[in-house]
Amino acid sequence: MTGHGAAAAVSPTSITFILSSIIFVVTFALILTERVHRTVIGMFGAVVMVTAGIFLHFYSPGEALRCIDFNTIGLLLGMMTIVAILEGTGAFQYLAIISAKKTKGDPWKLVVVLGTITTLVSLILDNVTTVVLIAPVTIIIAKNLKIPAGPTLMSEALLSDTGGVATLVGDPPNIMIGSAAPFTFNDFIFHIAPIVVVAWFVTLFCLKIVFRKELAIPPSNVDELLKMNEWDAMKDWKTCKIVMGVLCLVVAIFFVHHALHMPPSMVALIGASICLIIITPKRDPQPILEKVEWSVLLFFAALFVIVGGLEHSGVLGYLANSVSGLAHGNLVVAAVVIMWVSAVASAAVDNIPFTMAMIPVIQNLETLGVPVNILWWSLALGVGFGGNGTPIGSTANVVVVAKSEQTDDPITFKRWFKSGSVAMIATMIVATLAILIFPHWLEGPYR
Repeated sequence: MTGHGAAAAVSPTSITFILSSIIFVVTFALILTERVHRTVIGMFGAVVMVTAGIFLHFYSPGEALRCIDFNTIGLLLGMMTIVAILEGTGAFQYLAIISAKKTKGDPWKLVVVLGTITTLVSLILDNVTTVVLIAPVTIIIAKNLKIPAGPTLMSEALLSDTGGVATLVGDPPNIMIGSAAPFTFNDFIFHIAPIVVVAWFVTLFCLKIVFRKELAIPPSNVDELLKMNEWDAMKDWKTCKIVMGVLCLVVAIFFVHHALHMPPSMVALIGASICLIIITPKRDPQPILEKVEWSVLLFFAALFVIVGGLEHSGVLGYLANSVSGLAHGNLVVAAVVIMWVSAVASAAVDNIPFTMAMIPVIQNLETLGVPVNILWWSLALGVGFGGNGTPIGSTANVVVVAKSEQTDDPITFKRWFKSGSVAMIATMIVATLAILIFPHWLEGPYR
């Protein structure tokens, strides 16, 4: 990425620095107001950013395309396609009835059960894939019980965002950090998984408080639901078995995709292609592809383009370098500052682009002889927990918000911020205490 090199040469008072910042702030403000759909304003903001870049010679259309993380887009597209096929088999209705029976429709128990399932799966798969799989189940349960779907959907995203920080493959920024550091799967488990476990329970406690009114709404049709036979909901058992087999294959390849030098997006797209070629080789796949959340994919592509403009104009690099200067003083204080700045920035611009901006800065400090392991862990914790703050803080959040628009209980930006910011601050306090009390725990790699 060229933005970091520009950071040293571009002044904060330059026209490119100021204009790109204004474009981002205005776009983000319009997303906050929700008067314009986030995808529409995102695309418009991206076009304005690239146009400004062309005329001021800091950002070209080719550079904008290279700023789009097609690994994230491809992963979403592949998994959304698989889920769309699986949804038509009745498998989600089957899981919905079983979950409702086990919890007897109690809203809080649903949050705990589905949130725990989502978290455990997100330790193996990334949290985006996990949310794509679980969200349809949640919507079906809420619809049948006539309870708000929003609290459970948000809880799943918040808990999976938090839990996914514990492993190398649980969160996309972790994959990037693990590759740059480099850290192994065991490094993540040994150093930050204990912190994440504490933060996860703190998040669950916060959710109990912030959603207390919604969770107090009594469910309807519980008796009728308990009498339902879950097998009756299965419409196409043959297709379900095929898709589940392919999904197991995809999960297996996820475990070894690094050894195969294959990005996660390719794994997901291979799975989607296998499903399509087996299930609908001659029919037009349009009915399946209509269920893909194309507005989510376009929104993220636009967001990557906008943040790429900030990077190429030197804004992200300037901010990152300013913070990293602390590392030459007190390393623990620098770790805490980097973590909090990463959290706030990730809530605003999505944690993947900000992680991209910070990685070269920390690598540069390492070449200067600074012991940077604690800074890597603080970055992972900051971008992971910080993503909970807003609905655009992580890809999983955006997916959940998009899914909620299919219900009578859509999640607005303000509503998410009110709940997510509480979870974000609480988990960041846990991480801060861990760094201040056990700095040596985070200073060296696992052996």
